[in-house]
Amino acid sequence: MNVLMTGVGGQGIILASDVLSEVMMRYGYDVKKSEIHGMAQRGGSVMSHVRFSREVASPLIPLSTCDILLSFEELETARYVSYLNKGTHVIINRYRLLPPTVIAGKEPYPDITPILKEKTSRIHFVDGVALAEEISNPKGVNIILLGTVSTLLEPEEALWTDTISDMLPAKIRDRNIEGFRRGRRVKVG
Repeated sequence: MNVLMTGVGGQGIILASDVLSEVMMRYGYDVKKSEIHGMAQRGGSVMSHVRFSREVASPLIPLSTCDILLSFEELETARYVSYLNKGTHVIINRYRLLPPTVIAGKEPYPDITPILKEKTSRIHFVDGVALAEEISNPKGVNIILLGTVSTLLEPEEALWTDTISDMLPAKIRDRNIEGFRRGRRVKVG
C-alpha cells in the first residue's frame, strides 16, 4: 500500500505520516517512510511517502502506483499527478494557500479537478479546516484528515486512537482523538 501525503510547511504532514507509519507497524506490517521538507518552515512544499506491506524494499513510491494521495493544500495536489492511477483515492483538504500571481489578481486560482480526473475518478474534497473549527482545534486538521484516510485502511479505530494517544502530549490528546473520529465520519469509499 502506497500513501503519499503532501502540503505546505506547518500543516502537520510529518506528524500525520508518523502516526500512519506507527499504526501500520503495530498492525504487523513492514513500513518504510521517506519525507522531503523543502522550505517547510517558510510555507514551502512538504511531502511524505509511506509504504506498508508484509515486506517493503524501498521507501519511495514509484510513479503511477499511489493508492492514496492525501493533500493538505489544494494546489499541492497537482504536483503529484504522475503518482496517480485509475484506482488512486485522492483526498484533498479544502485549503488554498494563494500563489503570488493569484494574490496580485493576475491569475485565478487553478481548478485542479480536471487534471486529476484524467487519472482517477476517486477524488474526495474534505473541509478539514471547518471540521477543526467545529471542535475548536484549528491545529488538528492533520489528524482529522488522517481519520478520513483511516476509513480506507484495515486497522480498526481502536488501534488508531491508541496510537494517537501514545504519540501525542496529554494536553492535546483528547481533542485530536475527537478530531480523528470526526474525520472518520467523512465518507470517501
